[in-house]
Amino acid sequence: GMKKVLERRTFLGVSSAGLVSAALSRAGTAAVPGETEPKTVRYKKALKFGMVKEDLSVEDKFKLLKDLGFNGVELDGPSDLDRREVLKARDAVDFPIPSVIDSMHWQKPLSDPDPAVREAGRKGLEEALHDARTYGASSVLLVPAVVRKDVPYDVAYRRSQAEIRKVLPVAQALGVKIAIENVWNWFLMSPLEMARYVDELDSPWVGVHFDVGNVVNFGWPEHWIRVLGPRIVKLDIKEFSREKRDAEGLWAGFKVKLGEGSIDWTSVRHALEQIGYEGWVSAEVEGGDRTWLTELSHRMDSVLGLAREAETGRN
Repeated sequence: GMKKVLERRTFLGVSSAGLVSAALSRAGTAAVPGETEPKTVRYKKALKFGMVKEDLSVEDKFKLLKDLGFNGVELDGPSDLDRREVLKARDAVDFPIPSVIDSMHWQKPLSDPDPAVREAGRKGLEEALHDARTYGASSVLLVPAVVRKDVPYDVAYRRSQAEIRKVLPVAQALGVKIAIENVWNWFLMSPLEMARYVDELDSPWVGVHFDVGNVVNFGWPEHWIRVLGPRIVKLDIKEFSREKRDAEGLWAGFKVKLGEGSIDWTSVRHALEQIGYEGWVSAEVEGGDRTWLTELSHRMDSVLGLAREAETGRN
């Protein structure tokens, strides 16, 4: 048994190292360290539906977002939104829904000591996958576990993988990926471990929804991006300031606008280019009205290197 585990472990170590070096050598020509600017990649800009703080119908919210330069929007699931209304709005405005956010994973974690809670969490994930299929979304964002004093790290690891394995046939049947997010759940706290956790699930229907801002308190997002590589299926962006954290306390680190914190966005773009990521990028920040969302759209252009293109597009 142990020999097998060690062989598997060595294989994993080698394969993830191999992936990283392959990604880096492939990128060697494109991004020489010290090069001033990565090539312009057409990222698709999204945000979370709940961030739109205007008293409008679903359709008018979609219209507003499209007018402000967003390419799509992420919804919670299961939710109390009328699915028919959502589909009507999506089609009328021609505004895609790339991703659904599991709305149950914090209250009903897949790592909970109570099997009934785990089951409720698993059913919630299945509902979110069905919603994603309905909306035409390609993935569901999942917080896989929550480590607490009464939920030891290793136990959370095993329990959550066991629950996710039960849902894999559903994900496959629906053609929707389960995209595991890195959050402050005191779990999967290193990119190597996150890669291993995903690889052990051994399914094309599991990937990573990588949040750039959530690792800044204890790491550098560009390192994580290179290690996670092709496992990344979606990207969340927010900002974090280590200076603000040190001056005002841990959570104050998030209270800073995109582009004004500790993230080196040029390095992040280089890393994304090296792994060949060209997909959706969703802002997960404070919401607001039309004016605030307009500024957010411009800030996203700026940190993602889309600004020049946006300028030329307007002339």
